[in-house]
Amino acid sequence: MDNVAIVVDDLAAAVAFFTELGLEKEGEAEMEGIVPDQMVGLDGVRSAIVMMRTPDGHGRLELTKFHAPEAVAAQPPHPAPHTLGLHRVMFAVDDIDDTITRLRRHGAELLGQVAQYENVYRLCDLRGPSGIIVALAERIG
Repeated sequence: MDNVAIVVDDLAAAVAFFTELGLEKEGEAEMEGIVPDQMVGLDGVRSAIVMMRTPDGHGRLELTKFHAPEAVAAQPPHPAPHTLGLHRVMFAVDDIDDTITRLRRHGAELLGQVAQYENVYRLCDLRGPSGIIVALAERIG
């Protein structure tokens, strides 16, 4: 896999959120013209993209802000975790409690609570910028 793309309404907030999670900005670009039009099947695409890389260098997120055409909000605005389709990205963290505290400063909200799976993981789902669901997993066993 090369990357996972996430459309956001506030690119700076999304970059700050994922930087706090430990990702590093790999690059950024403005996209417009025939290539993005053909790729996504829309006319007149103008977008800003920031590529974020995970600390281990194996994963990347493409954060995209559409200037034109304007992004369309999901319906309902914050789909439930069991909605069909891609709806969350999970990250391994060393300290889930500290990570939650740091991400809350960027507007993150727990969807439920931190749960423990056997003696192996502590897990949670958070809602982040643009309604993105981000899951955290702390290995404990």
